[in-house]
Amino acid sequence: MSSNRTQGGFTLIELVVVITILGILAAFAVPRFSALEGQARTAAVQSLGGSVRSGAALAHALWLAQGNPASVSVTMEGQAIALVNGYPTAAAAGIPFTLTDTTGFVGAAAGGNFTFTKQSTSTPPVAIANCLVTYTPAPAAGAPTVTTNTAGC
Repeated sequence: MSSNRTQGGFTLIELVVVITILGILAAFAVPRFSALEGQARTAAVQSLGGSVRSGAALAHALWLAQGNPASVSVTMEGQAIALVNGYPTAAAAGIPFTLTDTTGFVGAAAGGNFTFTKQSTSTPPVAIANCLVTYTPAPAAGAPTVTTNTAGC
């Protein structure tokens, strides 16, 4: 009894072609994916900048609704927010308290401003220079300034 069995499989040339195609795809895909981390940090900074603007505007709206221009604080979600000129201050009891979540950022008051700096994902996390949001409190009869710096992201 003999049986004719043919083994099925890929030839060497077919395997080489598939590996070459995968190599070419990887050469284009890897640089694209490696840039995603920087883009994610940039998006996080821009997002926090919008949140800081919104938090300041909400605190100001609440201050206006109270109808007491001499008031130096408002309470948002049970948290007292320190105000100057009707907007949150740049102190720890001011603008940071208008935000619910600043995960991935470290905040510090310095030079009359409050800065939220993006942290790295390394262990332990470190601040990333020039990847930050800066809140400058409102001048008399003006609005606060929120700037985002994504040059180092």
